[in-house]
Amino acid sequence: ITTLGPKVLPLSEQLLYVYSVLKARLQGKGSKLRTPNFKKAFQHFCIHPGGPVIVDGVGKSLGLSDYDVEPSRMTLHRFGNTSASCLWYVLSYMEGKCRLRKGDRVWMLGFGSGFKCNSGVWKVLRDLDGCAEDTREDGNVWKDCIDRYPFP
Repeated sequence: ITTLGPKVLPLSEQLLYVYSVLKARLQGKGSKLRTPNFKKAFQHFCIHPGGPVIVDGVGKSLGLSDYDVEPSRMTLHRFGNTSASCLWYVLSYMEGKCRLRKGDRVWMLGFGSGFKCNSGVWKVLRDLDGCAEDTREDGNVWKDCIDRYPFP
């Protein structure tokens, strides 16, 4: 996240973070660093659905809403933790719900065993075909049940 932040966050968010770091150094131990608002850089978040603790923990630490973590939660519910392929099911959920629009940026966060973490940044190059007519692409794994999600 420290490598990605300066490349994607707007300057205002970067300055607020630098201010937070300087303030923490002056105040010493016990002062909390400000978490950058990554919602200013990304419209969508693909969080690895390795378990509810991972999805909820990452969502909470990044200040994401239920709407933001819904694709990961629903993927976990339907498919479980299928390792790295889960992320593509999360992205497919967003496609199935017609959430992705041309120009949107998607942050894909993958987690492995121990302290392994990987990020991918995707930019949506075109609007999805068929969303205006409320039709789904034939290849979407959510096609048969997308209207039943999210569930309470």
